[in-house]
Amino acid sequence: MLKRKNKIENNKGSKSQLIIVGSLLIILGTLIIGGKYLYNYLETKNEEQLIDTFFEEQKEIAEDTTPEVPEEKVETEKPQPTKTKIDYFAVIKIPKIGLEKGLANKGSYYNNVNRNILVVKESDMPDKDKGNVILAGHSGSGRTAYFKNLHKLERDDEVSIFYNGNEYKYKVLNQYDIEKTGTANIVRNAEKSTLTLITCRHNTNKQIIYICELVEKV
Repeated sequence: MLKRKNKIENNKGSKSQLIIVGSLLIILGTLIIGGKYLYNYLETKNEEQLIDTFFEEQKEIAEDTTPEVPEEKVETEKPQPTKTKIDYFAVIKIPKIGLEKGLANKGSYYNNVNRNILVVKESDMPDKDKGNVILAGHSGSGRTAYFKNLHKLERDDEVSIFYNGNEYKYKVLNQYDIEKTGTANIVRNAEKSTLTLITCRHNTNKQIIYICELVEKV
């Protein structure tokens, strides 16, 4: 009887330990998942704030038509815009796929395909006549897969770049695939101002290239 009693007590003890361990694992898993969602939420809110700040500064640039005043006549100094963690110089907006994303300067830590949409080093700025703005981004899944829905774009879809107080409106003209080799052959009309978007075709060894042409500057 004593042995049977000890066996029953041992079984109860083992079950209690399993319940405790199982509960701890559930709590740990919940914290990990909750932490991930919280991080993504905070990053999204931070991105929205940065874009709002960018557009406020762009509005000031667009509305600033005051002629220059000699320094001795200036009574008060105009306050400088508040600096944020990331200084965006432009914002890309693609309505069809619900994308609105700030672009960091070429030399910025955040101008990296693993952190943001990459402004390729050979890229021109939108205001260069007959220039070519070149942007690259991840497809697939993950928080930084900003071009994951780029494959949905079709001819004549709209893409805008907000830069230096102006909106540069482009339309998709052409799309083609290339092998993923680390370089990209960009086929465009050198007499036009263009925007090139590059991403990987998911689960293949190919890249998609979209060529967009400038149709309007607002």
